[in-house]
Amino acid sequence: IKIFLYTSSCLRSADAVVIGGGSLGCQTIYHLAKMGMTNVVLLERDRLTAGTTWHTAGLLWQLRPSDVEVELLAHTRNVISKDLEEETGLHTGWIQNGGLFIASNKQRLDEYKRLMSLGKVYGIESHVLSPAETKDLYPLMNVDDLYGTLYVPKDGTMDPAGTCTTLTRAATARGATVIENCPVTGIQVRTDDIGVKRVKAVETQHGTIETPCVVNCAGVWATKLGEMAGVKVPLIAMHHAYVVTERIEGIQNMPNVRDHDASVYLRLQGDALSVGGYERNPIFWDEVSDKFAFSLFDLDWDVFMQHIEGAVNRVPALEQTGIKSTVCGPESFTADHKPLMGEAPEVRGFFLGCGFNSAGMMLGGGCGRELAHWIIHGRPEKDMYGYDIRRFHNSLTDNKRWIRERSHESYAKNYSVVFPFDEPLASRNMRKDPFHQVLTEQGCMFQERHGWERPGWFNKEGPAPVKDYDYYGAYDVKRNEKYKYDELLGQEYTFDFPPHHDVIKNECLSCRHSVAVFDMSYFGKFYLTGPDAKKAADWLFTADVNKKPGTTVYTCMLNKRGGSEADLTVSRLEPGAANLPLAPESNGDAYYLAIGGGVAEHNWNHIRTVLQDQGFRCQLTDHSEDMGMISIQGPKSREVLQEVLDTDLSNEAFPFSSHKVVNAAGHQVRAMRLSFVGELGWELHIPKDSCLPVYRAVMAAGAKHGIINSGYRAIDSLSIEKGYRHWHADLRPDDTPLEAGLAFTCKLKSSIPFQGRDMLEKQKKEGLKRRIVCFTTDEKVPMFGLEAIYRNGVPVGHLRRADYGFYIDKTIGYGYIRNPDGGVVSADFIKSGEFTLERMGVVYKAKAHLKSPFDPENKRVKGIYD
Repeated sequence: IKIFLYTSSCLRSADAVVIGGGSLGCQTIYHLAKMGMTNVVLLERDRLTAGTTWHTAGLLWQLRPSDVEVELLAHTRNVISKDLEEETGLHTGWIQNGGLFIASNKQRLDEYKRLMSLGKVYGIESHVLSPAETKDLYPLMNVDDLYGTLYVPKDGTMDPAGTCTTLTRAATARGATVIENCPVTGIQVRTDDIGVKRVKAVETQHGTIETPCVVNCAGVWATKLGEMAGVKVPLIAMHHAYVVTERIEGIQNMPNVRDHDASVYLRLQGDALSVGGYERNPIFWDEVSDKFAFSLFDLDWDVFMQHIEGAVNRVPALEQTGIKSTVCGPESFTADHKPLMGEAPEVRGFFLGCGFNSAGMMLGGGCGRELAHWIIHGRPEKDMYGYDIRRFHNSLTDNKRWIRERSHESYAKNYSVVFPFDEPLASRNMRKDPFHQVLTEQGCMFQERHGWERPGWFNKEGPAPVKDYDYYGAYDVKRNEKYKYDELLGQEYTFDFPPHHDVIKNECLSCRHSVAVFDMSYFGKFYLTGPDAKKAADWLFTADVNKKPGTTVYTCMLNKRGGSEADLTVSRLEPGAANLPLAPESNGDAYYLAIGGGVAEHNWNHIRTVLQDQGFRCQLTDHSEDMGMISIQGPKSREVLQEVLDTDLSNEAFPFSSHKVVNAAGHQVRAMRLSFVGELGWELHIPKDSCLPVYRAVMAAGAKHGIINSGYRAIDSLSIEKGYRHWHADLRPDDTPLEAGLAFTCKLKSSIPFQGRDMLEKQKKEGLKRRIVCFTTDEKVPMFGLEAIYRNGVPVGHLRRADYGFYIDKTIGYGYIRNPDGGVVSADFIKSGEFTLERMGVVYKAKAHLKSPFDPENKRVKGIYD
């Protein structure tokens, strides 16, 4: 590679500066140049790959339990196996030797069968093999303890040096600049006229480059680079190791192996193997050094021996094979084992592309492309929320305990089966609402979202509190004994119905037949006020929220491409003096925004970014911690609340989609007549000091009606039965409201402009090429999402979300389907098809519905119970 020795005169400014010449930096600059942004610079403090990329194993597996990840991996594979060679004439070193996943128990094989079914939607060839078939494919393998394997013939191995060299060659050919041996010494940040911090320049030992955009691809050094700009980068460095064996006769051309239950991988390296894995007691690298380039640590054999034992069990020939070399280098890990990407909340123009949990080569192509799109167009093309830095609440991203504990757990569980209802044990109880103690005493099994503890379901056998993290007994930490929460969580580790299926059923049916109370306090609660509040509301929200004060509207917020960045409720408030936290001071237009708590940070940043970009003079204030919220739902909710609230709750006096401040047992609350479950019901938004007295009054009034506490597992089931969407499941930034069946939330009949409107109008005119469909199956099998959808035997999509509907007594799934010929997906296309769903390789007949099979006429929310 041409190494630029540059002086300050040679490079004064750039449209973007990418920092870090590893997999992500090279992929990002390549994709930026390919998308037409060519005045871009890559700065590497040493030489390309010198940080952690040079010693990576370079494995590429095409199947993961996420549709977005499958698409990202497919793009990486295309770039390194095809695109780069066509563009440069150079071979990247890609070897397609196949991949083999080992299952030593039923749960593991079930997970692989789930992956196989998802792969069919994407045309990825995979085969579930018996132990005997596995032995035929890989004669050196011990198959005595195997349950089965998943073989993916087109998986393979990447070469880090070859890939990065070719990427930078292709990028510089398009006009990008790559500079090695150029450490960054500082990042200048300016504050603009409206007080927003923005990237101004990058300082190096050789001069300063003015730029509005910095991309932090510095791997384990990313935290230090973030600090230069006042940006929090929540990752941690750990030692990650593998050993390379001497030559093994008969190993040539064998597939790479992942033996998840032994927590090891075996990578083909010519006529030898590299052996590595994920242990329960990884070594943290706390003193990250700037002088570390092409460097390694000494291998700690006490920590590593467990992987050798697992590998010898799987390939017994290894016992007689010597070790040629050991590789123990740093790798960055994050709280949920997913990368950190996107624009940092603290500084506009500062982008992250780091924290790849040793999957930086494998995910690099897909993520580099999305990051380039993010930088050029403001948002990525795919649903990257699972990787977006804004998935973490700002109170956690610099919390050392949270980063360390969570990252340890995600490292230790990297090879664990991904079960649909798993919860972390690390760093819990970070954010607790006012009901936490009283619900714990009633057996609440909490889920963690955004740092909050929110109710999952209620265990009938007494309290199951979440304890402090025990590091799974590593580092001489004493294991938690008689840990009820952990035991109950363990019962969820199945792809069948859990033992407490009937408990969740009871929570659902109590709500459908009588009354239930849901603690939804973790919701984000924001006020939008200021001179341009009405203008901002018109532009931000798809629905017309400017009805008279006292009304509440369900709406979406879109990106510029018409994709759904959020769904939320917006309540128009009366102007007046402040009555915080129930009402802000306002002499004009004011709105109360209530947003699912797990995505509050994302929503906050989306709104803030739009306000900044449009120059609206508004205040957005966060009162999420100042109020609790309970939702009382079901046919008996009116009778219960009429005893507690000092206002007429009749349809005439308090219609659906309206709100008012009322007294509840002597306390002021904001009552909203809304439902997320499809029943008559009210939400009570309550100042935190009033939460418990109001809750007790509700429970006392509800006792004669058999009121019970219900959790989010019930909400999941009730809401899918009613056909309500969950953002980031069946409604994502890559779905438009029209595709998602939410056209009713869009003010297209008005002339009011809103963000994304032009794209929706275009889509409406051209017809929908994909749309959401509800499916039910008569066979009582659990489904969780990712199951393949077939129309007349041809794959047309996959389920995004699925659950059991207890009232209609059927499995329900929602998925987006396409027309295989690329045409419009019309109602007739749906009605005329024979649909089946494939779950773990088994095909089930399914019925497609254009309307929710439960209460399609929407009577119950209006209080009409025939």
